[in-house]
Amino acid sequence: MKQLLQNLRNGKTLVAEVPVPTPRAGMVLVRTAASLVSSGTERMLVEFAEKNLLEKAQSRPDLVAQMMDKARREGLLTTIEAAFNKLDQPMTLGYSSAGVITAVGPGVKGFAVGDRVTCAGGGFAVHAEYEVVPQNLMARVPDGVDLEQAAFATLGAIALHGFRLANVQMGERVAVIGLGLLGLLTVGLAHAAGCEVFGVDLDPGRVELARKLGAHAELRAQAVEAAQVFSRGRGCDAVLICADAASDDPVELAGTIARERANVVAVGAVGMHLPRKKYYEKELAFLISRSYGPGRYDPEYEEGGHDYPIGYVRWTEGRNLEAFVDLLASGRLDIRPLISHRVPIEDAPRAYELITGKRDEPFLGVLLTYSQEGAAAQPGEPVHNLRAAAVSLRPGEIISLGVLGAGNYASAVFLPAIQKVGGVAPVAIASATGVSAQHAAQRFGFGLATSSEEKVIQDPSINTLVILTRHEDHSRQILAGFKTGKRVFCEKPLAVNAEQLAELEEALNQEQVPLLMLGFNRRFAPLARRMKSFLDSRSEPLFAHYRVNAGFLPLTHWLHDPQKGGGRIIGEGCHFIDFLTFLTGQKPVSVHAEGLPDGGRYREDNVQITLRYADGSLGTVSYVANGDKAFAKERVEVFAGGRAAVLDDFRTLEMVQNGRRSVVRSLLSQDKGHRAGWEIFLKALREGGAPPIPYDEMIAVTRASFAAVESLRQGQIITLPPA
Repeated sequence: MKQLLQNLRNGKTLVAEVPVPTPRAGMVLVRTAASLVSSGTERMLVEFAEKNLLEKAQSRPDLVAQMMDKARREGLLTTIEAAFNKLDQPMTLGYSSAGVITAVGPGVKGFAVGDRVTCAGGGFAVHAEYEVVPQNLMARVPDGVDLEQAAFATLGAIALHGFRLANVQMGERVAVIGLGLLGLLTVGLAHAAGCEVFGVDLDPGRVELARKLGAHAELRAQAVEAAQVFSRGRGCDAVLICADAASDDPVELAGTIARERANVVAVGAVGMHLPRKKYYEKELAFLISRSYGPGRYDPEYEEGGHDYPIGYVRWTEGRNLEAFVDLLASGRLDIRPLISHRVPIEDAPRAYELITGKRDEPFLGVLLTYSQEGAAAQPGEPVHNLRAAAVSLRPGEIISLGVLGAGNYASAVFLPAIQKVGGVAPVAIASATGVSAQHAAQRFGFGLATSSEEKVIQDPSINTLVILTRHEDHSRQILAGFKTGKRVFCEKPLAVNAEQLAELEEALNQEQVPLLMLGFNRRFAPLARRMKSFLDSRSEPLFAHYRVNAGFLPLTHWLHDPQKGGGRIIGEGCHFIDFLTFLTGQKPVSVHAEGLPDGGRYREDNVQITLRYADGSLGTVSYVANGDKAFAKERVEVFAGGRAAVLDDFRTLEMVQNGRRSVVRSLLSQDKGHRAGWEIFLKALREGGAPPIPYDEMIAVTRASFAAVESLRQGQIITLPPA
C-alpha cells in the first residue's frame, strides 16, 4: 500500500510502498477514503525535517544538551550512531482521516467490517491507503455525510473541545482570533450552538469567508473597535484563540476585547506572555486546550480501549468525534466551503509544498484522496524488497533469518550488529504497522517486509527467528518458533509471568528442542569477559554490587504495565541479575528486595535486590529511577579473594590485585556485548554444542526477577527452587 512518510535526515516527504498493517486486539483496519493535512502540526514537522543539521541543533538546544550528556556517558561514536539512527527513522504524517473498516481485531466492540468511520490520532489516522485505528479513536459516520467531510472530524474535535472549555451558553457573544481552518471550524461550531460570533484575522480572504459562515469578522487593525460594537460595549463573553503565531499579540488582543471574568482559551499555538494588568483588572481565566478532549495522551484510553464512564466524563475525545459528525449530518454545520484542495495520495508531496509556502497559492482545507477501486487488500500483505542484499555463504552454513520487531532498539542496536557480523541470509522482517519493517528491510537488506508475524514464523524458508518485540510477546513467539522448528534468538526478558515461564520450561525440557538464546548481552561484552577472567581463579565467594541509574519513566510507559512490559524489575532488572549470575558462575538460591516508597511518582523502580548464590556469594542490584540521566548509568564493583574490580558503564575496567592496578578504557564508544552475543549465537548454530547461555541459568534468572517483585511486596526473603 502507499503511505506518506517524512525523512528527518534529508527532509524529503515521499510516498512509499509499505506493507498493509495488521489490526491488533482492540483495533480495526480501515481503508482510507480521505485524510486531512494539518497546516499547523504537520507543517512544523516538515519544516523541522528540512533544516540542515546545524539548523536542527539551533532549533532544539534541549536535544543538543541531551546528546552532549550521552556523549560524556557512552562515548562520541556511540552518540553519533544513535543520533543518525534517530534521524534515519521514517516519520508517519497525518492524524485525521475517514474510510471504511475492512478487518476487525480481537475484542473490538461496536464496530464491524463495512462501517464508515472517522479516525483520529497521530500514528493511527495516518496518510496511508490503510490504517490501523483503536476503537476509542473512531466514530461511525452517519448516512448522508460524505467521507471527505468526515475526514475533518479530528480537527473538528479539537475545535469542539476548545469551545467546551470556554463554557459558553446560547446567545452569548464569542470571539475567535485566527481564522485559519481551526478558527473557521470554531466559528461554525459556535454558530451552530446558538452563539453570536466575532472573528479576527490578518487575511482579508479568510475574514470574508468567516462572514459567509455567519460571523461578524474584521481585520486585526479594526478588531478592537469592531469588537466593542459587536459586544454592545460589554466585551466578549469568551475568546477562543485559534491563531498559529509566536507573537503575544493574540493573547493581548483577547484580554482587550474580553468582558470582565470572561474565559480566554488558547486552542492554537501562540505566544503566552500574558499582559498582567489587562488580565488582572478583568479577572480573566486563561485556559490552554489540550487537543481533542479527555482521553488524549492516556494510553489506557487511546490504545487500551478503556472508555471513561459517561456519567463522569461526558465529552471524551471519541464522543467529540461523534458529536462533530452528528453536526454534519444534521446540517447545522457545513464544512464543504473549507475544502480548497484535493490531492491524490500519489501526488501527496505537492500538498506539503502548499502548506510550507513553496507554492505561492492560497489554501485552507487540503485533503489527500485515495482510490476506492479494486478489492480491499489483506492485512499483513507483504512488500518485497527488490534491493535485498546479496549474502556470501559457504555451503552448509546457510542461516536464513526472520525478524519480529523493527522498533528503535532493533534499528539502532541489534540489526546493525547483525549486518556488521554478516554470514546470514536476511529473508523477512515484521513490525506491527509495517512501516518500520519496510524501512528496516531496505536498510538492512531483508527480502520481504510485512506487518504479520505469522508470515515470518510460518515461512518454511526461514530457519532462524530473531524476536525484538515487546516483552508480552516473547514467550508466545518463542513457542511458535519452536513449533515450526526454528532456532530462536529472543531479546530479554524470557517471560513476564510464572505461567509463561512454566510453558517455556516445559518446552525446553523436551528432547530435540531448537536452540534458544536470550539477549543477556552484557555477559558477552569484552570488558565483562575480561572482568570475569580476572575473578575466575578466586577460591572464596565474591561480593558484587551492580548500581543502575535507570532514569525516570512516566507511569503511563508500557514497561510499567505488568502484562505488556512486566514492570521494570522483570522487564529490565533481569539484565543485571543475569550479569551477577554470570560473574559468580552460580545460580541464585534466595532473593530479598527492599524499595523506596513510590509516592505516586514511581512504580517499584527504586529498589535494592540482594541475591544469595549457591557458593555463598552475595550480589546486590541497586536499581534507581530517582537519579539524573546525565550521571553514568551502570557501575559494577566486585571484591573477592584479595581482588577488586570495577566496571564503569562498560567503558572503563579497573582491576586491582597485590597492590597493582590495571585499567582498560574505551574512549570513543561503549560496548555492551550485542555484537559479541550475536557472534556466539551464530557459532552455536554452525558448530552445535551447549547453548551459549545454559537454559537452567535463563530460567533461574527469570525466576529470580519474579522473586524480587514478590519479596518487595511481601517484605521477606524468597527462597528459590532448583532450576
